[in-house]
Parts: sequence; C-alpha cells; structure tokens
Amino acid sequence: MLSVAFLTLAVLVATFAYALAPDNSENANQMHLSIHSKAPGFNVTMLVLPAGVAPKKNFYTFFFGSKNATTEIPISSYSILENGISISQYTEDGSGLTKEFSLDQFPNLAAPSQIPNKYIREQTFLLGTDKYGRDLLSRMLIGIRISLAIGFVAVFISLLIGVSLGAIAGYFGGKADAIIMWIINVTWSIPTLLLVIAITLALGKGFWQVFIAVGLTMWVEVARVVRGQVMSVKQKQYVTAARALGFTDYRIITKHILPNIMAPVIIISAANFAGAILIESGLSFLGIGAQPPMPSWGGIIKDHYSYIVLGKPYLAIIPGLAIMSLVTAFMLVGNALRDALDVKN
Repeated sequence: MLSVAFLTLAVLVATFAYALAPDNSENANQMHLSIHSKAPGFNVTMLVLPAGVAPKKNFYTFFFGSKNATTEIPISSYSILENGISISQYTEDGSGLTKEFSLDQFPNLAAPSQIPNKYIREQTFLLGTDKYGRDLLSRMLIGIRISLAIGFVAVFISLLIGVSLGAIAGYFGGKADAIIMWIINVTWSIPTLLLVIAITLALGKGFWQVFIAVGLTMWVEVARVVRGQVMSVKQKQYVTAARALGFTDYRIITKHILPNIMAPVIIISAANFAGAILIESGLSFLGIGAQPPMPSWGGIIKDHYSYIVLGKPYLAIIPGLAIMSLVTAFMLVGNALRDALDVKN
C-alpha cells in the first residue's frame, strides 16, 4: 500500500510538475552559471530583470512551462542609485562584477527605491543546483514525467504486440506458432539494451523514438506468457462450447480467452514498467535517450557522475535514489499483485 501511495504521488507530481517546480520555465532550464554545483539548501539573493513582454499564462504553460521571459542574476549586494540600481554579481570569493541598471528597465515603477521590493528576492535551492546553475529540484520534478511516460508507452506497446502474437501462436498453433516462436527466440537471444540501442539509432535520437524502441523490446516475455496461458485455456469446456455455438475465432480469443488470462499479464506489466524506467535511464546516461535540455534522471546522472569523486556526490546520488525508489515501488506492487491474484490456483 505504501508503494501504491508513492506511485500515486509520483503521478500527481508528474502531472502538476510545472506548478510545483520553483523554476517553471520550459524544461526548468533557467541557468545561473555563477552558482553552479551548490549544495542542497543553498540560498542566494536574486535580481530579476523583466522582459519587455509579460509571459503568457494559459493551460499550455501550466502543464508544459513557459519560455524564459526574465533574466535572473545572482547578486551578493546592491545599492540604490539616483536613477536605478547598482549590483555586485555573486561569486564565491565576493569579487563579482559591478553592474548598473536604470529605472527604465523596471516597468511600472515610480522610483528606484521600489526596485528591491518587487525585483529582488531571496531564493533557496532545496536540492542545490546542477553544473549549469539550474535548480535541481525543478529538474527532478519535471524529469519524473520522462520516467513515468516511457513506462506507460513501453508497456502499452509491449502489451499490444505481445498479447496479439502470443494469442495467435497459442490459439492456432501449427506454422503460425512455429513462426512466432522463432521470432520470439531470436529477439530473446539479443541483449535488451543492445537491441534498444540499435532500434534507437535506426529511428534517430529523440523523445518518442526512445519510447518506441523500449516498447519494441519488451513484448517478448508478454508473448511467451500469453501463448502458454492460451494453450492451456483453449482446452477448457467453455471454449469448446463457444466453438460449438459457431462463434468466430476472433470473438473466442477476445471475449472468452483473454479476459481469463490477464492476471499474469498484469503482473508482467508491473515488472516491465520498472524495466522500462531502468532502460530509459541507461539510454539517457549513454546520451541516446531524452536529449538536452529536456530533464531526465538518467541524463542528470550522466552530467554529474564525475562529481562523486569531486566532493559533490549528491548531484548524482539524488537522481539515483529517485530511480531506485520508483523502480522498487513498481516491483513491490508487482509482487503484491502476484500474491493477490495467485495465478497458480
């Protein structure tokens, strides 16, 4: 139940990621190079320079973020001038450059003294910043979408192909069964990650290409289980009665056989969901998964794995723990479904 609650929370976070993320720009890609690789809880004073056009807020931006409409500058100090503001940019040693901004750059203000109240704020990075100075918490929240989405799409594709081929092989037997089993055995003999990489390179790098590639490699186990279950169930009396009544093979398979063999398929789907998340993380780590600046937990680990020996291991450990937690939750749910459905009885 804790795993189900955790997964429900993960789905809600993925749905409302941009509403929850401190950085709600598209892909949480607001960079601050002067504060890169900071530890969790890092706090800094931020000057926000507004753009000429106010950012649009609508249904699309609520769920998919808005383009960067402002410029954020980390500062260590500031002073009010007669016609503007002077700031000292943030640096670790306190020797940042000094810049001046006129009042004209801050719309709807009558005096420079109003600038700090509206355009200067204290910002805390709860999980720190990555090597480009982006908010790691925002990147993690939005990155969960990639993991869950690839799980749903890959499982859907694997079920569509695996159930179809497994049902045909198990029900009709003969040459159809021999051909499908040959395809299954050949696909099974190729290492999963190697096959995914080959399909990804054939389809090209990209978001949806990875989804399709992972789905095309996870149908084999589904097909084998469905084939075995169909071969067992098709001998039952209710299937024989359906044939005697003149029902078509399509109706017998879809209406009488498949509904009675879905328990093991549901269990496999939970395990495949976890497997898809691991495969996507591996592909992103290798650089052929979700492409920058799109946040992906595997991509975040790729960008920061070297920091493990550079004294800042949290940059790689945080996304690693997130992947481990999500995969563990799906595996525990799968084990619970196996015990609850008890396919042996």
